[in-house]
Amino acid sequence: MLSLAYLARRLFAAAVTILVAVSLNFVLFRVLPGNAVTHIARIPNASVEMRRALEAKFGLDKPIWEQFLIYLREMAHGNLGISYANRQPVLDNLLEAFANTIPMVATGVVLALGLGLVVGTIAASRRNGPADHLLTGSAVLAYAFPTQFLGLMMVILFSGLLPAAGMADPFLISDSWWEVAQDRILHMILPVTTLVLTLYAENALITRSSMLETLGEDYILTARAKGVPRRRIILRHALRNALLPIVTMSALSLGSIVSGAILVEVIFSWPGIGRTLYEAVLNRDYPMLQGGFLAITVVVTMLNLTADLLHFVLDPRVRA
Repeated sequence: MLSLAYLARRLFAAAVTILVAVSLNFVLFRVLPGNAVTHIARIPNASVEMRRALEAKFGLDKPIWEQFLIYLREMAHGNLGISYANRQPVLDNLLEAFANTIPMVATGVVLALGLGLVVGTIAASRRNGPADHLLTGSAVLAYAFPTQFLGLMMVILFSGLLPAAGMADPFLISDSWWEVAQDRILHMILPVTTLVLTLYAENALITRSSMLETLGEDYILTARAKGVPRRRIILRHALRNALLPIVTMSALSLGSIVSGAILVEVIFSWPGIGRTLYEAVLNRDYPMLQGGFLAITVVVTMLNLTADLLHFVLDPRVRA
């Protein structure tokens, strides 16, 4: 049974993490030189008066402490501000970006988790055999390649066969939901494949390591001595008890659904949260950066909290 004291400690730690992130969220983007209107001074015929007017409009002419108080006040009211780039509410921009990111990244993460679980289990059950060497070697090789390299290779090799930019064909005019769905799926293939290749290797290696540790336990040896079928030992005993590190890994992987795969979204021009934050960095769009990183911090913190609570439920040693 879940201990109220343990739950209270984890909730307090999560709340402190979010509060610290809220403060750092404000400070980090302002320690860099320049601000949101710095590049305007480089535009021909941009006067000093125009720059000052924009700074006043964005509130950048106020002291830092006053900007921080305004930031906290607006956040307390649920207002994340107005984007400097398109003058739209930050929340609306984030919801639109999340709506584009979640289907693509969630598909990649789920496929990578499933593939990593299968590959790691097979490699562990065939330890030191040809299958283990082949699967582990391929996982290590995939893990060594940077995301941007894999993405660019996908573009170079398959851009003539599959869409490699955006999430929809701008020239597609159809009232058929099936044709629209097909178009979205085709645009998702390359970025999702890149995500799967990037994430599955880590999942496979962690699963293999956890399975090997579990397969060496005394109760597994006892089950073998009793003549329990090998498949039953692996699926019902070993894999079930090797899930603890996999649960943590899954929670961290699911965090990328919210944060988005920035490199993948930039390479494939996918209009998700990762590309939105990338463009916000280039534009020094403080409200978008603050809102985006705050949302990511809250969701990742809650996912880690969920993983901690699952550990408490699944592992009797935590409750001891």
